[in-house]
Amino acid sequence: MAAHTRGTTPEPPQTNADPLAALASLPGVADAVDSVRKGVDRVYGHRIMRRRGTEVTSEAALRGARGSAVLSGADWALEEVRRRTDFGVDGEPRTVGAALRLTAEAGQLLSVWRQSPLRVLARLHLVAAGGGAADDTVGRPRLAGEPVDEPLIELPLPGADEVAGRLDGLARLLLTESAAPALVTAAVVHGELLALRPFGSHNGLVARAAERVVLVGSGLDPKSICPAEVGHAEQGRAAYVAALEGYVSGTPDGVAAWIAHCGRSVGLGVRESTAVCEAMQRGA
Repeated sequence: MAAHTRGTTPEPPQTNADPLAALASLPGVADAVDSVRKGVDRVYGHRIMRRRGTEVTSEAALRGARGSAVLSGADWALEEVRRRTDFGVDGEPRTVGAALRLTAEAGQLLSVWRQSPLRVLARLHLVAAGGGAADDTVGRPRLAGEPVDEPLIELPLPGADEVAGRLDGLARLLLTESAAPALVTAAVVHGELLALRPFGSHNGLVARAAERVVLVGSGLDPKSICPAEVGHAEQGRAAYVAALEGYVSGTPDGVAAWIAHCGRSVGLGVRESTAVCEAMQRGA
């Protein structure tokens, strides 16, 4: 997958050999890409980033994890996420703990992602599950007949053979040089993983972590200060699922709407971190 800087606008695709880049020509996608790029550039240019960028990154990670957990059914206030430590308890605490672990892990996997996206996805699932689980389904795609615990995503579930084939296809796509904007690649990775739900659990958390890996590794958000997870949560679960249904439909309008939804999510993440910078500047 090609790296893209925040200031780069992709040229229109010349052939069908670059299917990801071709998606950039769908209606509204170029505007979404441009809006995201300008927003990210603005927050990176904030004076606080020169002196306290590491603190902004840490706060963005916390807020991103909280947003991802919300979409997986654990709607905790930010301050509760900040103060709690009992993440081993079943239910919502375990979901929040998984989101926090994934956010911390995502930045450590960039070099592996460029070589083997499927290894990274397996690692993300292992991290989400807690790492020490004895369950042999952890860290691998599900087999025929194995259940999926993903109650908030109610779309039809692809069979195990389809999952395996599409995962391989996604990996090949990501390892092929592409002129696609980072937003497009991130949205496709996120949407494809939600559509497939390849693991027995934690698919939403893993999909959003993978989106983060793409946005950071592409160079669009190298310091991971623009948490798309915040924006996905802020737009609400109903909008999230509706946009995902558009992606799963495979229609040009549906796919474009999903990419635009992801773009708005990054934009809302930019707004969140800009507010953090402003608060730091005021001494809050």
